[in-house]
Amino acid sequence: MSRAALVIMAAGLGTRFGGGIKQLAPVGPNGEIIMDYSIYDAVNAGFDKVVFVIREDLEKEFRKAIGDRVARQVDVAYVYQEITDIPDIYRDKFSGRTKPWGTGQAILCCKDAVDSPFLVINADDYYGKNAFREAYSYLTSTPDTGTIQICMVSFVLKNTLSDNGGVTRGVCRVDGAGMLSGITETHNIEKDGERAVIRQGADVTQLDPYSPVSMNMWGFPPAFFDILKSGFDAFLKETSAEDLKAEYLLPTIIGDFLDRGRLSVKVLRSDDQWFGVTYKEDREVAAGAIRELIQKGMYPSRLYS
Repeated sequence: MSRAALVIMAAGLGTRFGGGIKQLAPVGPNGEIIMDYSIYDAVNAGFDKVVFVIREDLEKEFRKAIGDRVARQVDVAYVYQEITDIPDIYRDKFSGRTKPWGTGQAILCCKDAVDSPFLVINADDYYGKNAFREAYSYLTSTPDTGTIQICMVSFVLKNTLSDNGGVTRGVCRVDGAGMLSGITETHNIEKDGERAVIRQGADVTQLDPYSPVSMNMWGFPPAFFDILKSGFDAFLKETSAEDLKAEYLLPTIIGDFLDRGRLSVKVLRSDDQWFGVTYKEDREVAAGAIRELIQKGMYPSRLYS
């Protein structure tokens, strides 16, 4: 079986969650967290390594909550996403920085831990079994053409909205051949009945609820690390020292390099219902969704003996 790694981004602060570490919020009948189900699906699809991207101060809690348990099933590694993990020439420029640098830097932190094709996911999002199977198949069967080829598992916008507040999604444009032609990072998308809307004061903008969106489920060859590094250097150089909230984000990075013809993106589609833990109120929704999946026979009541 071909090798492929699963990279889980779990270093976010979860400021909208309202206290506690949202990535470790239990949703399963035996205290399982969303990552348990993602890892279970990934291992069954063929992935042979899990890399947790975390803050170093959370490692002890991660090991206790999931890492030590998962390590009995699959190879596990930890990498740390730290604000200070930038080239020395930019340390003084951004000495006042307190916000993490975003998903692009999170993946770049994995360069010494991953030497195979890899799939990136968020720690607090549930993606569904088919998404992992599709991604593994693509990552392990796509021939080398001399260009950087990546994949993205897209979801239907209406299936990814929260009942408890606005969310950020990468809204995608896909051509007739199933290739990504553009992506727009879109903030504060709210669920309004069957509609997806953005509210700015009294103005309401409607989005197509069937639009394909990115949920940060991306598949990459190891060569993508070189693109990330060169892009991060340029980002740090161009970002003002006063802009303490600027982030190096995967959808923006990929969109930029796509426009410049440096890579191609195959869009794989999932019609599964997303759920996740963005807000504290989302935990009960996620727990209910897991119960239903167990009742349907999608998962055993206890994932690991």
